[in-house]
Amino acid sequence: SNIHYYVADPEIRRKSWQARLSHPAWTARPNAGHVAIVELERRGKLHALVTQNIDGLHQKAGNSPERVIEVHGTVHGAVCLSCGWKGPMQATLARVRAGESDPPCDRCGGILKSDTVSFGQALVPEVIDRAMQAATEADLLISVGTSLRVYPIAGALPAAKNAGARIVIMNAEATPFDHIADAVLRSAIGETLPRIVGMSAVPFA
Repeated sequence: SNIHYYVADPEIRRKSWQARLSHPAWTARPNAGHVAIVELERRGKLHALVTQNIDGLHQKAGNSPERVIEVHGTVHGAVCLSCGWKGPMQATLARVRAGESDPPCDRCGGILKSDTVSFGQALVPEVIDRAMQAATEADLLISVGTSLRVYPIAGALPAAKNAGARIVIMNAEATPFDHIADAVLRSAIGETLPRIVGMSAVPFA
């Protein structure tokens, strides 16, 4: 939802909290592509994992949280828009289930929302800087399932290329950076990524 409407209208917040109770992220399961990335980390081949997803499935699959850079935040966290307090989303949802339709921050009484970037909210500069630095330090950057049209994070790919990294793009549709990639793959991520990693058995499939 638009952050300005969310802040201004208690009814929008009440509806948002009800929707969060049944968010698909609570029951979503990692797929074979997620598990392949875990295997890369297990082998010591994963320097950083930059994601625009907010579902936390990389961590659920087994990637180390400190390697996952969530540029659009995570639905698994709650944040106060006034004092910046952060905590687990499930603790705040427990308050909603107990009858609070629009739970305020326990610390300052401010407005709480999911720790995700809503329309009208700026990305966190420190997170973007960390993602860009990881890109420039990579010797291989694999872009998986993204159109590479959302900035500033799409700029990580040319930054990595300029720093000397090899580039692999895996996406169903063409991207603006296919021409600078060392390889472009159009096949299904859940099949191709495990094959690239060379896994013989994939749990969660």
